[in-house]
Amino acid sequence: MTEGPRTARDGLAEEPGGGRIALVLEYHGGGFSGWQRQDHAPSVQQAVETAISRIANQPVEVVCAGRTDAGVHAAAQVVHFDAPVERPLHAWVLGCNAHLPESVSVLSAHPVPGSFHARYSAQRRGYRYVFLSRRARPALLAGRVAWTHRELDAPRMHAAAQALVGEHDFSAFRAVACQARHAVREVYRIDVARHGDQVWIDVEANAFLHHMVRNIAGTLLAVGSGEQAVEWPERLLAAGDRTRSGITAPAAGLYLTRVVYPPEYDVPSAGRWPVLQ
Repeated sequence: MTEGPRTARDGLAEEPGGGRIALVLEYHGGGFSGWQRQDHAPSVQQAVETAISRIANQPVEVVCAGRTDAGVHAAAQVVHFDAPVERPLHAWVLGCNAHLPESVSVLSAHPVPGSFHARYSAQRRGYRYVFLSRRARPALLAGRVAWTHRELDAPRMHAAAQALVGEHDFSAFRAVACQARHAVREVYRIDVARHGDQVWIDVEANAFLHHMVRNIAGTLLAVGSGEQAVEWPERLLAAGDRTRSGITAPAAGLYLTRVVYPPEYDVPSAGRWPVLQ
């Protein structure tokens, strides 16, 4: 039986007309069912593939660095595709943006070798979780932050989070429906800091489990509000029981901010952070 043509989804390079291209994207996830294409709802992947296909004049599939959930945003999502036709780099940026909804934008385009894979070549990923900590609910930032009326102690949250740095079994912070083969991940850093009435949780790791950052954020929320002790996340990590840890924080507060690749690929690792003040 003869195999059909390989696509970007296979992660294997043929020798397409335009070579392999990496795009850096930003998007507001509020109007989408998530990154992954869905039959019943709009997805970021569908919007991006439709735009690229318009520029290429034929169907194109893309692979992303990290599949974000419904309502989750990105400041620096990275995708790759094998361009079936030759186009100048600016055409992939300006042309795609002309066919994308306002909530999705291509920031830059980069030629990469066939060995580059948006997901498997990534060395680390970074997320930022944003809590708005004030008595009044947001209007201008609605859908862009997670609101809590409680005062949060950011230094206390930062101290509690340090127990999660390193290589651990993160079963206590994975979603029940997580399909990962195992729960061991290496967290390189977690920083928690206050910026005005916002509290930012920055997490970098080699990879993440489903809802891992949102579950960590929900756990740190309980610590920051004084409901739980600073040592609580460490005890949860050791117990490995998701049912005992904090809530899954809302999707609106989560941003994919950084994807790091080996320097030879020359793909920007981070996008511009949107002004949320």
